Amino acid sequence: MFQTLYSCFWWERLWLPANLTWADLEDRDGRVYAKASDLYVTLPLAFLFLVVRHLFETYVATPLAGLLNVKEKIRLKAAPNAVLEKFYAATTKHPKQADVEMLSKKSGCTVRQVERWFRRRRNQDRPSLLKKFREASWRFTFYLLAFIAGMAVIVDKPWFYDLREVWKGYPIQSMLPSQYWYYMIELSFYWSLLFSIASDVKRKDFKEQIIHHVATIILISFSWFANYIRAGTLIMALHDSSDYLLESAKMFNYAGWRNTCNNIFIVFAAVFIITRLVILPFWIMHCTVVYPLDLYPPFFGYYFFNFMMVVLQSLHIFWAYLIIRMAQKFITGKARGGLGGFGAPGPVVEDERSDREETDNSEEEEEAAKNGPLSNGHPVLNNNHRKTD
Repeated sequence: MFQTLYSCFWWERLWLPANLTWADLEDRDGRVYAKASDLYVTLPLAFLFLVVRHLFETYVATPLAGLLNVKEKIRLKAAPNAVLEKFYAATTKHPKQADVEMLSKKSGCTVRQVERWFRRRRNQDRPSLLKKFREASWRFTFYLLAFIAGMAVIVDKPWFYDLREVWKGYPIQSMLPSQYWYYMIELSFYWSLLFSIASDVKRKDFKEQIIHHVATIILISFSWFANYIRAGTLIMALHDSSDYLLESAKMFNYAGWRNTCNNIFIVFAAVFIITRLVILPFWIMHCTVVYPLDLYPPFFGYYFFNFMMVVLQSLHIFWAYLIIRMAQKFITGKARGGLGGFGAPGPVVEDERSDREETDNSEEEEEAAKNGPLSNGHPVLNNNHRKTD
């Protein structure tokens, strides 16, 4: 039965155009082709990435955070309370007013004390500023190096300038050593992101992030199996071109360099929209949808690859919507908080994906949680750069 499933999975008509077989992609005459077995190495490499990340965050990112004066705000801990803790863990972290009144009676606390307890308890579960900075530093370093490596891999290739060259001779296209390592490193990194996603900083688009990582892993793996390597290298480099900008903006934000944050965010938004909403759909996807049909009839792999591209493009539209909302707030001066504090005195951009930290150190702050911070009885901008990330 296993052999039957194996044979069905690797049926040539699923992966290759008509009249081509796996024998056509066997190494010969000094030409090397991509093989599915090559990808086995990405799993141990992914765990190696996790080790390297731990060492980087400990011995590079943490000292860097100290140099940049990344400071934590002291968080008041919620007093131990078995009744409230049980409700918090088993029911909800955000009780309704009726629940607050019920818990007040059960715990012997006042309504205000119960509200304060839940605010403090939620804050305890929020990731620390140092954790956010370390994570952003690691991703910035990888994405920047990956983008530089990706450009080095493709900038001297004819298909970088003429997308029709992507399919010239397909699928009998030999693999270069630089393409091999670019694929192995990128795929290993995304495996490591998927393995660590449960412990990384969680945002409101947590589910979308999982979908993105899974879709990316499937796309990279499939493009390797089907020898879509030329298209794959273009797509990976295109994605890396904006990611390092976002992570660097977060780093400067956590360090309190708010004007720098704002400027980098503007550059990031422009690069993201141009690459993900213009170049990817109108150049790259046009290349993967239209040009192959000039060479061979569509087959399952053709449809599957482009379907996964549509999934990624849908996520890009979703994230572009959030970015445009932030940019609109920045331009109109209605922003607050920040991309983890995206901003300085003046307009500040709030990351639509993140929760704001709550304060309750005084009666005034409790009122501020409902009506906004007060200064002499008037609302003011809250520039707490730890609110979002």
